[in-house]
Amino acid sequence: MRDETGARGVSTAVDFAAVFARQPTAYLVMSADLVIVEANAAYLELLGRTREELVGRYVFDAFPPAPEALDPDGVNPLQASFERARDTGVPDHMPLFHYEVHDHALGRSVPRAWSLISAPVLDAAGRTQWVLQRVEDVTEFLAERERLAERRDDGGWARLDVLEADLFARTQELRAVLAAQEETARRLAAMAQVVLQSTAAETVADVTDVLAGAGLAAIGADGGGIALRDDERGVVDLTLTPSMGEGAQRRYGTLGLGGRLPAAWAARTGETLVFAGRAEAEAWDPGMREAFEQTGQQAWIVVPLTTAGRLLGSLSAGWREERSFSDAEIELVQAFAAQCAQALDRVQVLTQERRSAERSRRLAEDLQRSMLTEPVQPDHCQTAVRYLPATGTAQVGGDWYDAFRHADGSVDLVIGDVVGHDIGAAATMGQLRSLLRGIAMSGAAGPAQVLDTMDTAIAQLGLATYATVGMGRLERSASGATRLRWASAGHPPPVVLDTDGVPVPVPEAPGRLMLGVDASSTRGESVLDLDDGATVLLYTDGLVERPGSDLDAGVAALREVVAEAADLPLEQLCDRVVDRLVDGRPADDVALVAVRLDRASAGTSGRAPAQYAAAHAGWHSDSPVPAVSGSRLTLELASLRGLSGVRQQLRHFLQSSVEPGPTVEDVVERAVLVVDELASNALRHGAPPASLHIADEETRWIVLVTDSAPGRRPTPARGRREGQGGYGLYVVADLTLDHGVHYAADRKVVWVVLDKQPQLS
Repeated sequence: MRDETGARGVSTAVDFAAVFARQPTAYLVMSADLVIVEANAAYLELLGRTREELVGRYVFDAFPPAPEALDPDGVNPLQASFERARDTGVPDHMPLFHYEVHDHALGRSVPRAWSLISAPVLDAAGRTQWVLQRVEDVTEFLAERERLAERRDDGGWARLDVLEADLFARTQELRAVLAAQEETARRLAAMAQVVLQSTAAETVADVTDVLAGAGLAAIGADGGGIALRDDERGVVDLTLTPSMGEGAQRRYGTLGLGGRLPAAWAARTGETLVFAGRAEAEAWDPGMREAFEQTGQQAWIVVPLTTAGRLLGSLSAGWREERSFSDAEIELVQAFAAQCAQALDRVQVLTQERRSAERSRRLAEDLQRSMLTEPVQPDHCQTAVRYLPATGTAQVGGDWYDAFRHADGSVDLVIGDVVGHDIGAAATMGQLRSLLRGIAMSGAAGPAQVLDTMDTAIAQLGLATYATVGMGRLERSASGATRLRWASAGHPPPVVLDTDGVPVPVPEAPGRLMLGVDASSTRGESVLDLDDGATVLLYTDGLVERPGSDLDAGVAALREVVAEAADLPLEQLCDRVVDRLVDGRPADDVALVAVRLDRASAGTSGRAPAQYAAAHAGWHSDSPVPAVSGSRLTLELASLRGLSGVRQQLRHFLQSSVEPGPTVEDVVERAVLVVDELASNALRHGAPPASLHIADEETRWIVLVTDSAPGRRPTPARGRREGQGGYGLYVVADLTLDHGVHYAADRKVVWVVLDKQPQLS
């Protein structure tokens, strides 16, 4: 390597390779992984080795340490020196080092004494690129010292002894500084890990667990705790490390905010408290005597948790032994407390935002559900509906369904989606739903004219909203034939299956502009003839649309699922569609309304009118709950989207409680059908909390479904012709030995008794 500098117009070049080679002091150059890359002539002469013998070899393969050179722990001091210089970027001085070197002139190994320095060579980024060892032979110096010691007539020994003692003392000081730096670096790295863990925490409990555990250990404390203010209650809630013991957690888990115990004091005043031992702490507050006995800690630093001028609480760090604290140690705890406060503040704000969003979501969902009434159930068809709000905390709002009947017997089916996901969208949805009903019921206008009139009304009323709406009208002729008239304002067409479960294409109606864009736009209709047994399914895009996936692929998947489930009763078909396509976690609202012509296809046995009246009375009157015994299954009913998991656990429980046989599958599926009807009713028409209990007895199962809405009574439909009724609660009555409902002050219990070997008619 050459360096050229200009001086008085004369260029000079320094050949550093030549300078290195001719240095009278011995130097060895190693890579960062301690492989020898160069040695100067003085080093080779001192060691009696050639360059070819050394370069490219791991240094301790070239110079294996003698056993006596290792320290009591088996560590090679020379290797430790190289690694300290490399890892810290600071030169490392060693005490005098004794080594056996082969003397070629004498033909044997002789002891030598060396003064060694390990020095890092850093690159431009400050990283260690090379490790340089300087070796100076001081054997003759030591021999001269011994000769001086023997004479002791001129004080030379004393002077040399002082110099060596001073050198050794400085070396020890350097070692102490490096050790302190290493410990500080270790603690800072540990603190950084704790801070990273705390930033990933999502609850206050998560943060306090991290900070009171790994966090206190990172700053060298033996234990301690995190105290958080609760101003409404006038207390601080204290989370202690496990090393404090369960007794200490019970005793000090909650402290009065106005008390003098340090955790409360620092949380209230913002003052830092330091106690080097018991005497200082008890002088502060005699109550500290019990704290020392409970926690086993003998010294404390207690600092406030403050952020943006607000006191969140306090951090207490304890040590098992009495000790004095340096300013640096106190500052370290305060710096850690500042990190704690930021993490806690972030999580507290996040928690508050989540609670606010959850309240908004619940309000929007309640508002929306209150407007999504039960669909009409005409004599010639069965209807079923589903609504699932998005799983995001603020994603409820604009989807709706509707089904209502005209005086002439025709039935309107409506599916809609208002742009937006908030309380405003839910409120707008209610306005549009009512507006559409009013327009549709005011005359004989078909679906297309209803949508056009609705578009004009949106503009004239200044609703300033956009929505997609699909509307179908089922019209029944005098001969009993049914046809579907369909119109769309930007909404996808329905899925239609014929009697055999084969998908039927729906002709695209002209003019499909969404509502709210252009009030002058007009829409057309398509017409489709339907046979008895046909199924029609209207849906919103939340059922089929996924981020990063093609919408057409989602619609194709829907058609496939509906076709596969065509033989199922309509309610179960809807459940299958939701389970397969949404799996309980919709990213967007999901609404659907399904219709099946010829209600006898629902799978009911058909009751005579007198039997319907008896079943209706049985559901409506109070009846005692049967006594239960045997093994039980208890499940929480949290949401409609969670029913798929309930059904899985239910099937497993039922199958394990019956003897294997050819009828087992039929028995279990009928029981699942009954329980699913009762559970979905509790969630749709009851109030939380709701739960399911099943008792397994010798020949029967007893099912109890409980919810917290005693005022909402199960009410099956009435007045159906023989063979045309028997849906919902009538299906349950058909498939059970007994049934009833019990009303208490704060809850109702709907119960049924199921035969494990039912005799079906």
